[in-house]
Amino acid sequence: MIRYFNPAQIPVAARAFNDAEKLVLRHFRLSENDLRKNKYDVKTLAFLEEHEVKDGAFAHLCKYSYEKPSETTPEGKEGFDFYRVCLQDNIILDAVDRANSFIKLNPLMLYIAVHELIHVLRFGDGTADFEASAEEKDREEKIVHNLTRSALEPVRHKEMDMVLDCFSGQFAISDLYN
Repeated sequence: MIRYFNPAQIPVAARAFNDAEKLVLRHFRLSENDLRKNKYDVKTLAFLEEHEVKDGAFAHLCKYSYEKPSETTPEGKEGFDFYRVCLQDNIILDAVDRANSFIKLNPLMLYIAVHELIHVLRFGDGTADFEASAEEKDREEKIVHNLTRSALEPVRHKEMDMVLDCFSGQFAISDLYN
């Protein structure tokens, strides 16, 4: 049976991304405008397209490119990349349940949100290549994990430490990109 976030859990996910934006901005010393340049949205499992659903990862990042004809650019086109963070509610909820209430939803969601936003920033500014080889993606995943730990430092507490200890390796690189 597929599980979805309930009405009380959806605001937890939304708040996690709001808090994650602040932590990521502070960590990388960016302005809100810097973050807005990297267009992204967040969807829960109930609102995902079939290709956005993946087993084995808390979240799945999809990249969409939009182009439209333009007379103002030399190439005759203008456009942008857009990222969708596809939350896998069932995997997240199963992890919380499996941990026998040692792992709380709030800190796990904050970890996931910070992690995914760092990916969005790094892909958006060209620091990392969304279309990289599996080997390069593995290296990138380790970098993002370390950056995530650093960005979460201001909010470290017992519950967050448990998340970092238990689930930091949960992000399977093969499941993150599409």
